[in-house]
Formats: sequence, structure tokens, C-alpha cells
Amino acid sequence: MMKTICVAGAGTMGSGIALASARAGFDVLLFDAQQEALTRAETMIGQQVQQMLDKQRISAEAAAALKARIRYVSELNDCLADCFIEAIVEKMEVKTGLFQSLMALNGPGSIYASNTSSLSITTLQESLPYPGRVVGMHFFNPAHVMKLVEVVTGKFTNPEVAEAITDLCKKLDKTPVQCTDAPGFIVNRVARHYYLEALKLADEGYASVEQIDKIMEATGFKMGPFRLMDLIGMDINLAVSQSLYEAFDHETRFKPSPLQERKVAARELGRKTGKGFYEYS
Repeated sequence: MMKTICVAGAGTMGSGIALASARAGFDVLLFDAQQEALTRAETMIGQQVQQMLDKQRISAEAAAALKARIRYVSELNDCLADCFIEAIVEKMEVKTGLFQSLMALNGPGSIYASNTSSLSITTLQESLPYPGRVVGMHFFNPAHVMKLVEVVTGKFTNPEVAEAITDLCKKLDKTPVQCTDAPGFIVNRVARHYYLEALKLADEGYASVEQIDKIMEATGFKMGPFRLMDLIGMDINLAVSQSLYEAFDHETRFKPSPLQERKVAARELGRKTGKGFYEYS
């Protein structure tokens, strides 16, 4: 029976996953090697819980219990759990190294889920000692609010592991969609052109960022492509584009935008840096 969830990576995504897990009643370990990241995450989660309290979505007692279920840890040896969800940097070698260490500590009884948005789950499995225990669990930002989770089965994922993660999503009040490992999975494969075509229009001077966002939101999209890229983070969005571009043998339709590359080079990454296509105070 799954009781303890360890979320690795205390950024915006990891913090949101930790909050969703604690709200569902799980004991949560939020791990990050950087103490300052944990401090920011604790402040962020505290603010989000306070918002729930202010909107009377939870009681004061429930808010206190929720916060008490999350432990903030910076030592890898403290990461003992039934399920691990990594939300760290989008680099295969870093994710592989983390899972190798976690598997050495926890063995084959735990489940190891990756929140990667673009890297191959099968490739990740191939260098790990318990490949059948590895699965994709792709949340969307903000993770404590957005309902969709892509449950991605790699070549070696045991069916019972995929089902356990699907059940976990439901307990987290999420909507799981199972898919097979493929470049971009479902959402990023389909949505890539929402970003890339918008970037091309803006970069070639046919329309402004504001005009494109306004018209897309007017047609029913909750967020225009540029506001959405600012929320996701320009570096993450660019990394996904680059990953798909490589996976599809440099097909032109997946070629990353020079405009986005310039934004990343300037460290104008969106909300997390205070400036992207828009400015944030």
C-alpha cells in the first residue's frame, strides 16, 4: 500500500506535486540538494495553503495537517518512500543518476516516476537496475491545480506499475491518460506547433506577442502561447522543442525558434525570472 511519496526537485513543479500529494493525505518528502530551493518551496506551499484557507476550501485544522504532512529534506539518504516522482532538470544523465541513487537506497519495491515532458522513458529505463519499476508521470503547471497527468509506459514498464500510478493520479484528484513512450508523448507533440507557429509569426513581424495571445484567448484557449510559455519557463519549453527536433531527425516543423533561443540566452525565462515575453513584479 502506497503511503509515502518522495518528490525530487523543489522548483515550481515539484512544489505543486508535493502539495497535491499532501492534500490527498500522503506523507510527503520534498527533496532538493539546495537548501535555498527548499526554503522557497516551503514559502510557496505555505502561500498556496493560505489561499485555500482564505477561499474557505479547507479548514484551519486541515491546512495545518496538510503542511505537517510535508517534510523538506536535503540529504539523499533521507529519501525512503513507496513512490518517487522526480521533477528535476530536463537532462537524461542527471535523471539517471538520481534514480540510480534512489534505487540503491530503496530497492525494487518502490515505484520510480519521471515527470519528464520530452525525454524517452525507455531510454531512462535502459540504464537502471529495475527498469520495470520506472514509469512516466507527466504533470502540467501548476501541478496542484491542473487535472491532466500523462502516464507514460516505456518498453520495460510493468503493467501493474502503470496501473498503480494511474490509481495514484485518481487519488490526487487528477485525470490520468495512459500513453506509450513516444517523442513528446501526446500533449507536447500536439501542442508544439501552438508555440512554434506563434513564435514564427511574432519573430517575422506579422503580429505582436500581445495580439497573438489576445486572439488565441478570444477563440477559447485559456492562455495564449506566450503567456503559457512564460508560465512553463522558456528554458523548459525550448528544451522540449529541441528534444522533438532531434527525435524527428531535424524535421523543419519541429525546428526551435530563434526568438525563443534569444530569450533563453538572455535569461528571460518567464515568471520564474521576472521577465519573459511579459514582465512580472
